[in-house]
Amino acid sequence: MTPDPTTTPAQIELCVGAVVVDDGRLLMIRRGHGPAAGEWAIPGGRVEPGETVAEAVLRELVEETAIEGLCGDLIGWVERVEESHHFFILDFAVTCLDPGEPRAGSDAAEARWVPLDEVNELRLAPGLEHFLYEHRIIDRVL
Repeated sequence: MTPDPTTTPAQIELCVGAVVVDDGRLLMIRRGHGPAAGEWAIPGGRVEPGETVAEAVLRELVEETAIEGLCGDLIGWVERVEESHHFFILDFAVTCLDPGEPRAGSDAAEARWVPLDEVNELRLAPGLEHFLYEHRIIDRVL
C-alpha cells in the first residue's frame, strides 16, 4: 500500500525522554504546545542534527526543567504516530545531580516533582501511564 502524502507525516522524527526518579518522585512537565499540549509528560524532545541521544536527553532536561543530570541506560522506546507527526522516542533513565525545585522552560508550561503514587492521577500524554507501568516506574495503572 502506498502512503497518502496528504495524510502521512513527511518523516519520522527521533526524540528522547528523561525518566528522572528521585526520592520516590518523578520529574514531570506539562506540555505547553505541540502534540500533547496541556498533558503531563516526562521531559524530552527532538534530537538535533549532530547531537547524540545522550546529549539530547540532558539538553532537553535542562531546557524544560532547569535540572541537570547524568544520562543512564535506555529504559525503552515508544512511537507516537498521528496524522500530523510520527515520533520515535527513546526514553532513558537519568540520575538527578541536584533535585531542587524545577523551573518550567522551553515548551513546558509547568515542571514539578510528582510522587510516584500520584503520577497516574494527572492527565498524562497518551501511552505514558502504560509505559511507566511496564517499565516498573509506577506500580499501578488506573
